Amino acid sequence: MPDLFQPILSVKNMSVQFPTLSGAVTAVKDISFDVGREKVGIIGESGSGKSTTGRAIMRLQPANARVVAEEMRFEEVDLLGASEADMRAIRGRRISMILQDPKYSLNPVMTVGEQIAETVILHERIGRRQARQRTLAMLERVHIRDPERVFNLYPHEVSGGMGQRIMISMMLISSPSLIIADEPTSALDVTVRQHVLSILDDLIAERDIGLIFISHDLNLVKSFCDRVIIMYAGRIVETLEACRLNHATHPYTRGLLEALPSLDHPKDRLQVLRREASWAEA
Repeated sequence: MPDLFQPILSVKNMSVQFPTLSGAVTAVKDISFDVGREKVGIIGESGSGKSTTGRAIMRLQPANARVVAEEMRFEEVDLLGASEADMRAIRGRRISMILQDPKYSLNPVMTVGEQIAETVILHERIGRRQARQRTLAMLERVHIRDPERVFNLYPHEVSGGMGQRIMISMMLISSPSLIIADEPTSALDVTVRQHVLSILDDLIAERDIGLIFISHDLNLVKSFCDRVIIMYAGRIVETLEACRLNHATHPYTRGLLEALPSLDHPKDRLQVLRREASWAEA
């Protein structure tokens, strides 16, 4: 059995910069973290650098972006030194990314079955008949009834919840070691969200996969993940076990928690999140 605490991804002192007319803007600043075969949540406000971090790992930044790091290693691969051909072999096959809204992630002129099958045809060089059987089995695994019918549907013909399960099928069909999920349930209602997360959780445990779960929903991350990384203004300000999130000590994390409404402990007035420039400093 693989060691759950052995990192499959190691990031040391990674920064991401984007050029602008007024000079370079550093969106992510000297962050370091490891991910094993566990569920690691990254939380923070919009603009804190969560999604930029995930895309930098996948090497999916715009061509003019500059990613620097002391180390960025996935299993035996140096992600910084890997060629684009190497990265194409890794993306989808060994590292998969589930995006926020399937409406913008799926090809509107291909059936969903063709899109899922394309992943294994590309990465595993198998025939279309075998790819179709793998796809139907995967659709059934994510609790889609009548996979034969759904295989032939186009993205606009499926609901949001089914679309997200199709995205999960596409990302997991090649059995990656690491999944980066960027706000995968934010477009879903609460009951559908819980169903999708339950399916994702079962597949991660079944296949022994590492997960980076990017979200702004503190309660969701606290209940779903094993560890939590809190980002503010491109920096990591705190890392702790998800079950101990309510015991966070950094004032930014405390501010996020105190700004949340609660049915168990209702407040007449929620706290306004305060920010200090020193939190974004080294």
